[in-house]
Amino acid sequence: MAFETIVPTRVKICGLSTEATLAAALETGADWIGLVHFARSPRHVSLAQAAALSALARGRAERVILLVDPDDALVAAAVAAADPDLIQLHGRESPARVAAIRAATGRPVMKALGIATRADLAAVPAYAAVADRILLDAKAPAGAALPGGNGRRFDWELLRGADLPDGTMLSGGLDAANVAEALADTGIRAVDVSSGVESAPGIKDPDRIAAFVAAARATR
Repeated sequence: MAFETIVPTRVKICGLSTEATLAAALETGADWIGLVHFARSPRHVSLAQAAALSALARGRAERVILLVDPDDALVAAAVAAADPDLIQLHGRESPARVAAIRAATGRPVMKALGIATRADLAAVPAYAAVADRILLDAKAPAGAALPGGNGRRFDWELLRGADLPDGTMLSGGLDAANVAEALADTGIRAVDVSSGVESAPGIKDPDRIAAFVAAARATR
């Protein structure tokens, strides 16, 4: 008798900024917790805050520090403060820059790519060659202040038949009501949520975090 191998969905809760909401994410068994260090974001935390939150999560979830087009000094400072298990680059970093940051820090790197059309997927192979993970997010609209975390989703049909690297993560407009559909439509087994578990921009809601993780994990 053949047995089907069930790959559990892995979940990242991004943009955590308080001990209470971090605890809520950890209690649900989130696989990654994300700390945003980007001053224009309503989810921004200082490096001192990132250090404190990261210390609380150590050994309970993988800790991610999100940076946007960081220079070498900021990368070094962020790694020293947060001791991240993964660096998320969410700006316009080139493949060469991703490779340089990975080499300089010795830390795994995840590169976020904005998707709006099928043509945007053409960038995936070059980044997959140098990054440890690829995150597919909705492309920010023209003039947006933030490169991500805008509560927008892209057309998941764009991913149909796409050759995506192992470990690809899906983001953009996800919440407890649509994450099962997203997983079923794309076949991706890792998801990242931020605004979809908030009661207001930057304000995480413990009940929404729990509902999102439960919905993602219920998907087979």
